[in-house]
Amino acid sequence: MLHKADNSKALESTPAWLRSYIDSPEKQRQIYQRTLIIVVISQIFGGAGLAAGVTVGALLAQDMLGTDSFTGMPAALFTLGSAGAALLVGRLSQRFGRRFGLATGFLTGGIGAIGVVISAASNSILLLFASLLIYGAGTATNLQARYAGTDLANSTQRATAISIAMVSTTFGAVAGPNLVDVMGEFAISIGVPALSGPFILAAAAYILAGLVLLALLRPDPFIVAKAIADDMKKADDSKLLDRNSKAPAINKRGIVVGATVMVLTQIVMVAIMTMTPVHMGHHGHSLKEVGLVIGFHIGAMYLPSLVTGILVDKIGRTTMAIASGATLLAAGVLAAVAPADSMLVLIIALALLGLGWNFGLISGTALIVDATNPFTRAKTQGSVDVLIALAGASGGALSGMVVAHSSYTTLSLAGGILSLLLIPVVIWSRSNQNNG
Repeated sequence: MLHKADNSKALESTPAWLRSYIDSPEKQRQIYQRTLIIVVISQIFGGAGLAAGVTVGALLAQDMLGTDSFTGMPAALFTLGSAGAALLVGRLSQRFGRRFGLATGFLTGGIGAIGVVISAASNSILLLFASLLIYGAGTATNLQARYAGTDLANSTQRATAISIAMVSTTFGAVAGPNLVDVMGEFAISIGVPALSGPFILAAAAYILAGLVLLALLRPDPFIVAKAIADDMKKADDSKLLDRNSKAPAINKRGIVVGATVMVLTQIVMVAIMTMTPVHMGHHGHSLKEVGLVIGFHIGAMYLPSLVTGILVDKIGRTTMAIASGATLLAAGVLAAVAPADSMLVLIIALALLGLGWNFGLISGTALIVDATNPFTRAKTQGSVDVLIALAGASGGALSGMVVAHSSYTTLSLAGGILSLLLIPVVIWSRSNQNNG
């Protein structure tokens, strides 16, 4: 009787608007669809903000520092900054919902981009490095937005929901690098260095993404998902049902495997991608050609997402993780053997690099969502994204040193070989499942 009385009080304490969503599968479906639309809009802006640092970050550092040895530092700094931001956004989302967590992350990234522009105008290296750390918040938020669509998705929709969020990033992410020249001219017209132009675009894009989420992501899908899970748990407790009917337990093995897949793909992708503009610059390619190659690369990172999401849902998470390793290996080998003056081969290599990352990120993300429940999900997702960001920071920092002391060929081959570690990880996970 005590359980029933407690449960009745809990039901009464639930706000009426929230109770209406808990009790209506149709309303839940409507929020799911509305969330996807809002995430798509915000990710278009977020993608444009993301592309600035990827395209000209290394070139800006090279110009300001006058050396190649630290050209990997911008990627390292904004990915390191994204690590701290991923933790913060995850914690904020867990406590206050996706709307507040994601909006905070994007707006912070916009402030960082403004700082980069000011540092370039004043030629301040310290301000550049500090601003790149803050700018990394946008990168982290752009990635964490992929989780928002999964909050009210069932197990057969999750990878597809992730893919919709990611594919929408493509529009901004591909446009960004191809606006390098235009934004460079605009920057010069207002009296700041040309290479700071893309960061002007990033500032506007990230701030718009944050405002879209803040204004429109209502009701918050994560708050509704938590309320539904909490309601189910209370109902199970009151009826004294068996453990199988309660909220799903956390699968720690699934979290480890999903995190490993995403960490390895991030290291390989960031390392090779970061040094490609510098490699091209050394061989006489123009900023416009660099923007074209990186545009294809970012397009391949996000545009195939809809197909990838369907494949991950249909043929399995681990199968697509293996496909990620094989694709990254092909990208590394091709980048290593590509003639320096061949735009076509570089485009293909960087496109494969983006595709391999896409396979790994969507399959790994789906593994993480499958392995968690709403009571800890956002917090766990934020922690995993910290590892991904730190992996990217390591890849970015080491890439410049490897190229400075060896070659772009060595870096590309090393990245391709490292990606093969995905295969034993997946085999290990399957063998444990079979043993279980």
